[in-house]
Amino acid sequence: MKLLIKGGRIVDPLNSVDRVMDLLVERGKIVRLNRDIKADVAKVIDARGMIVMPGLIDMHVHLREPGREDEETIITGSSAAAKGGFTTVCPMANTDPVVDKEGAVEFILSRARSVGLIDILPIGAITKGQKGEELAEIGELKRAGVVGLSDDGNPIRDSHIMRKALEYSKMFNLPISAHCEDLDLSADGVMNEGYISTVLGLRGIPSLSEEMMVARDISLAQMTGGRLHIAHISTAGSVELIRRAKQKGIRVTCETAPHYFSLTDEALKTFDTNYKTKPPLRTAEDVKALKEGLHDGTIDCIATDHAPHTVEEKDVEFDCAPFGVIGLETSLALAITELVDKGIFTFCQLVRCMSCNPSQILGLDKGTLTPGKDADITIVDLNREWQVLSDEFESKSRNSPFIGWKLKGKVIMTIHQGKIVYSTRA
Repeated sequence: MKLLIKGGRIVDPLNSVDRVMDLLVERGKIVRLNRDIKADVAKVIDARGMIVMPGLIDMHVHLREPGREDEETIITGSSAAAKGGFTTVCPMANTDPVVDKEGAVEFILSRARSVGLIDILPIGAITKGQKGEELAEIGELKRAGVVGLSDDGNPIRDSHIMRKALEYSKMFNLPISAHCEDLDLSADGVMNEGYISTVLGLRGIPSLSEEMMVARDISLAQMTGGRLHIAHISTAGSVELIRRAKQKGIRVTCETAPHYFSLTDEALKTFDTNYKTKPPLRTAEDVKALKEGLHDGTIDCIATDHAPHTVEEKDVEFDCAPFGVIGLETSLALAITELVDKGIFTFCQLVRCMSCNPSQILGLDKGTLTPGKDADITIVDLNREWQVLSDEFESKSRNSPFIGWKLKGKVIMTIHQGKIVYSTRA
């Protein structure tokens, strides 16, 4: 379809563009950006008063297929992503079976093509079976189509294995996304260790359990020259360690998730298991440090760590509930509400964190509205307020800590390779 997007505020940090223009799309590609474009098109989209930006990219999601289709599927996950403004997502390897072989990668890519809503680019496992004992066939995974490697959900405890992973992945130019957790310190903890955990009588997970592994993996990245990406950071100490590593020129990037800059461990006083995440929600001081890290560029990306679970799984005693929350449909609005509206971010910085930077870290030819590139586009009403309602999720699961919240910033339309895959308009 030939599309003409009229009168939107186009925000493209990679091209230093932030102004009102028209955008022409033809055959799935961006053709031209200019003022008052005249063209014979199949559809005109009135974007006056809206922001037109590169499609969002989430480099850390869990789509559960294959193995746990009761929690999420590639179809429902794709629909949730499109509603949230995402045109590309990267599912982690902790499915059943684990994505540690070529066939598992091909299955996900084939299912994604058959659904056809968005790009789904798998992350392969670092070790076979995610057991942390033996490296997966990294070359085979790369040829099959993975864009990164991670044992997310299972930290790599063996430093020698992590060293080898950073060395071998360097040959294939794949980033290693590290789940940084010292299991000897976190043990059976279920929330942040501190005053609130003591009051509630719940076992705690200390900040040091994350920071010890962040420090180790940074040292290994410095030693090997490998590409280290640290997943879902949650503590002030992690932010400072990464900030210092970047100042030294070490090849390290990182991400945090909206629940870590929007919530604190105070929320767990309700014993609502939808606040149970790993790493856990931390303190107000940690939230402040995360926001500072986002503002100064220490934190490169905002990822959702979308982790769906069924109502039955979450509706148990706090100690017994699984970790994880969904986030694809609320991520952008939370970033607007908590960061842009509060003056921590400009919208241009937000686009960098949610589109440009993930694209660059993963080596994708995306995250921009440059003519000739894929027409992956998100149109947002920055001023529209809406309420998070559980029965309106496209996701198969409902485990969101933000149900009932009023947020600002609504995705009006998501366009993937020139095709409208989500729209609030008839």
